[in-house]
Amino acid sequence: MLDIALSSARLPRMEQSTAPATPPERTRIVLAEVARRSGDHDRARADLAEQTRVGDALLRGLMRAQLALALRLAVVVGIGLGALPLLFAVAPTTGSVKFLGVNLPWLLLGVAAFPFLVAVGFTYVYLAERNEQDFIAVVRRPER
Repeated sequence: MLDIALSSARLPRMEQSTAPATPPERTRIVLAEVARRSGDHDRARADLAEQTRVGDALLRGLMRAQLALALRLAVVVGIGLGALPLLFAVAPTTGSVKFLGVNLPWLLLGVAAFPFLVAVGFTYVYLAERNEQDFIAVVRRPER
């Protein structure tokens, strides 16, 4: 019996109260605050902002990709438009062909060149934005 008395003495007593219990205070959690608290995935952004070697390497990679894209499309334009005068010089008979009463060289170099350049421009903008989206994905990707 002594053991029972000692063990019951160690337990805290539950007192009966007639007052209603107040609920605990609620805490509001906002997703932006949770995202702000976790600093692990912000390392790449911090490297860019602080201009560290890693951030510099990331920016150089983006600039290198944009330069490579610009050079590839410049080669396409150079070949596309530069081959036409070469064609007319090598095969002079194609230069004398008339289409709707207008010489073929005038049509190709004076009219068809502009839609070609617009198409290359739209292609460049689309691919440059895709390069930037890939860069943003690398910067925002959480580290593992």
